[in-house]
Amino acid sequence: MTSIEHTSVVYRVARAEESDAALALDNSFTTDSVIEVTSTDDGFRLREVAVDPPLRKVFPDDEEDEEDGGVDGGGEEGGPDDGTSTTRVVVALDGDGALCGAITTEFTAWNSRLVIADVRVAPGHRGRGVGRGLMDRALDHGRELGARTAWLEVTNVNAPAVRAYRRMGFTLCGVDVTLYTGTASEGEQALFMSRPLTT
Repeated sequence: MTSIEHTSVVYRVARAEESDAALALDNSFTTDSVIEVTSTDDGFRLREVAVDPPLRKVFPDDEEDEEDGGVDGGGEEGGPDDGTSTTRVVVALDGDGALCGAITTEFTAWNSRLVIADVRVAPGHRGRGVGRGLMDRALDHGRELGARTAWLEVTNVNAPAVRAYRRMGFTLCGVDVTLYTGTASEGEQALFMSRPLTT
């Protein structure tokens, strides 16, 4: 079933003063299933398994973002031809003008990749097409920049996000079972997903 995008939601590039609010959007979630990652001699096996009681995940503060001064709304430093990366944040505003979602992307010129660095939708607006609306705008921007692929990282415990990304055309392209070692997410595994942007 495809979500219907509410026409009252306005999407636009974030203003500099909205960076803290975008980072403050609640990205926690509760799930009754996770993606179980099992190592084999020649790779990994993934399967969705139920968890009871449901798992609640609250992401720790991202110290690196805080050190960098948060999300950069304009983000047009460098360009697609100079070998640097280009960061961009798009926000979603509900009918009352309140921030209800944000997506942060980075374009890396050397491999023509659009990295989906962060997606946040306020809990009261989930399941209403806001995430898809943000992603559609991010992917369109990636195409404008000449990106050949879009790529993202998601924790294996975020099965709802994995399902949503699959509906948006992303497929699994890699696994890292050690990425979160020594962090607040110890014990989780990183799943990498990508989708082509060229036709």
